[in-house]
Amino acid sequence: MLDGLSLDQLRAFLAAVDEGSFSAAGRRLMRTQSAISEAIGTLEMHLGVTLFDRSGRYPQLTSEGNVLLADARQVLSCVDGMKARAKGLTSGIEPELTVVIEVMFPIDALARAARDFRQHFSGTPLRLYVEVLGAAVEPVLDGRASFSIVGFLPELPPGLVAEYLTTVRFMMVAAASHPLAAWQGVIPKEELGRHVQLVLTDRSKLTAGREFGVMSTSTWRLADLFAKHAFLLNGLGWGGMPRHTIEADLQAGRLVELKIEDVPEGGLTLPMQAVYRAADPPGPAGRWMIEQLKACREHQQ
Repeated sequence: MLDGLSLDQLRAFLAAVDEGSFSAAGRRLMRTQSAISEAIGTLEMHLGVTLFDRSGRYPQLTSEGNVLLADARQVLSCVDGMKARAKGLTSGIEPELTVVIEVMFPIDALARAARDFRQHFSGTPLRLYVEVLGAAVEPVLDGRASFSIVGFLPELPPGLVAEYLTTVRFMMVAAASHPLAAWQGVIPKEELGRHVQLVLTDRSKLTAGREFGVMSTSTWRLADLFAKHAFLLNGLGWGGMPRHTIEADLQAGRLVELKIEDVPEGGLTLPMQAVYRAADPPGPAGRWMIEQLKACREHQQ
């Protein structure tokens, strides 16, 4: 009997729930009250349950109807999503957008862009991955991602195109309790070498073995920026962090900016770029996302 279910019946069911009556559901769907009543009655017959209590002036959901309501909404949501995705395919919009984000990129700016993306491209699922160094580029090279956002990448692999998005401030810091935090004036490099530097691990072959900003011969390597943040706060070493992730710690005095040779006060300027394959540039959804990220405010503080 379930094979006789139709989308028309489910839409009549949801309209009656949302509008509060069969007549109001008919006006919403531009059908007669009797057509709505018949569609819901047929649905009840196929399901073998009573969806509405019709004894009062207005129909009320039964306990069975209330349980099946979420299922009906999910079914129609999936169908509507399928239709939107099919429409996107015919208009050239990507069926899915996969983006790799460098861990240094401001996540709040990305979240704002993603919120608006959902409104403009409701039929295009968004897949986001967070990586560091060469690991942010490899998925683009092998075709697993439409584009990536990268920071530490002095040399662009052949076949890739880069577009400037914004800048991030990258600061050398240590916990207020760390010996380096009490140093007066510029800290000599030989002194830095006496203390553990916390460094993000490169998980890619693209930049494996290459050092970026490593100034100490004693390093602890971590695969996660949040773990590095926690280690810094606990005085386990010193290292670089994007300023927007530690602003509250600086203001509260938990972390202290270190004065280091060749590093300007306030930190280094780290350009963030969108990188994609020249032979396979992002489609309409990817291009829209890149332009939104270009418009985000610069994180130079």
